[in-house]
Amino acid sequence: MTDTPIIPDFGDDDADSGERKLVVICSKGNLDMAYPGLILASAALGEGIETHIFFTFWGFDIINKKTQDNLKFSMVGNTAMHMPELARLKPGLENMSMPQVLGGVPGMTSAATKMMKKQIADLDIPTIPEMVEHIQDMGGHLWACRLSFDMMKLNEEDLVDGVEGVISATDFMELSEGAQIIFV
Repeated sequence: MTDTPIIPDFGDDDADSGERKLVVICSKGNLDMAYPGLILASAALGEGIETHIFFTFWGFDIINKKTQDNLKFSMVGNTAMHMPELARLKPGLENMSMPQVLGGVPGMTSAATKMMKKQIADLDIPTIPEMVEHIQDMGGHLWACRLSFDMMKLNEEDLVDGVEGVISATDFMELSEGAQIIFV
């Protein structure tokens, strides 16, 4: 057994040219699902990587003027939900998971969303609208999925300024050719 890492060679000659391309597919509009895609896109742009974000299904909430500043965080279905705030009250509880049944209690989504937004703000992480604007300012490209757009009966006026177009899956295939693709 060697200590040398094994690095696969996929025969991609473009990787050596320094011209990298990333496509992030944002398919969910929950607060905790919006940030990973936006943070990865921002990091890629900071590294000089050509970056495109494709918003589909509930990911439209991230670029919808009416919803982007009001994304929620729900405990329901999130079995990994921990309460680090509890550790401040009683040491040793930082890894305690929240019982799923509490997620259905009226007001819990609002409370969990408020808690998460506070944690995000305490870390000086920009809000969702600020992140989207930042990505655009850095040269990131925002694309909306035609099928989801039509299903949700949206208008282009519903989308934040700077969305470059509402494109089909075929258009997306063309634009993502040769890119590393991340699905969130």
